[in-house]
Parts: sequence; C-alpha cells; structure tokens
Amino acid sequence: MTSNNSTAGKSDATGDRTARFRTARRRTALAAGLALALGLGVTAQASAGSSRSVSGKPSDNITRIADFYGAYIDAVTDEGGGKLADELRKHYLTPAFRKELAAWEDKNHADGVLRAQNVPLAWKVTDNGTAHHTEAVVTLTWGSETTRLVVDMTRGTHKIFHIGTTGVGAR
Repeated sequence: MTSNNSTAGKSDATGDRTARFRTARRRTALAAGLALALGLGVTAQASAGSSRSVSGKPSDNITRIADFYGAYIDAVTDEGGGKLADELRKHYLTPAFRKELAAWEDKNHADGVLRAQNVPLAWKVTDNGTAHHTEAVVTLTWGSETTRLVVDMTRGTHKIFHIGTTGVGAR
C-alpha cells in the first residue's frame, strides 16, 4: 500500500479532525459573509463593546417610580408573578389610590398601573416636577406604539397617589 499525504479519503482520527475543521471554517466564513451582506456585522460590533449602568437612590422619587415600573412590569411578565405585583402595589401605592385603581380596572378591564391589557416591551420615566409632590411622565412602549402616563408621588411617604394618561383629564 502506498502512502498518501492528502487528508481526503483518510479514515484515521487526524484526517477526520482536519476535514471537520475545514468544514467548520467554511461554515464560519459563509455565516460571516452572510451577516456582513445583511448588515448584521455593524450591529453586533456596536452592541458588543458598550457597557450600561443604571443608578438611583431611594430618597429620589423619580428613582422610586422607575423602580416600581421596572419591578411591576417584570412581575406581570413573569409566570406566577401576580402575588409580587400585588405586593408592589401595596408597597408603592397609597391605600386610597389602590381602591381607585381597582374601580378603574373593573370598569376598563385593563391593568390600571399600565393602563393597558398587555405588558409593554420598554419604559422610560422622566421628571415632570412640581412643588408639593413629584410628577413624572412614564412612557410605555409596545413595538412602535407608545403610551404616556402621568404618575404623581408624595414627597414625604414616597407613595404613588395618581396614575393617569397625558392629555385631556390628566392632572
């Protein structure tokens, strides 16, 4: 039998590994070429190197409103989070407003905190300022649709006492 230096046709472990390596390299090159052709390479590079940070403090009402909305949306999104959503309402909302919210929900068949029947994909909280209480605008985003809510929180007890839509009838 004559010796053949080519890896083609070899059945030993070294030949199999070499062939698999070449196939994997071809697949990688093909995937990279396809990603570049579709413009995906730029997006991957831009997001891969950026870091994010979120900060806040419990004495800041805007932080507290953002914390509430973040935790509340997580709770209603997660399976079995209904009890947590109820506890968050008890912690962040005044008792009088919880009653008002329950009446609104019975009438509108929707979640009163979100003013919707479904859960948004993203949210943003912006300080709208006032003298005797904190007013924030909460922007909820569902794909290309957004809803803006006005959320009022007491300065002393850090409790939400009003959630309403912006525009006519908003406080």
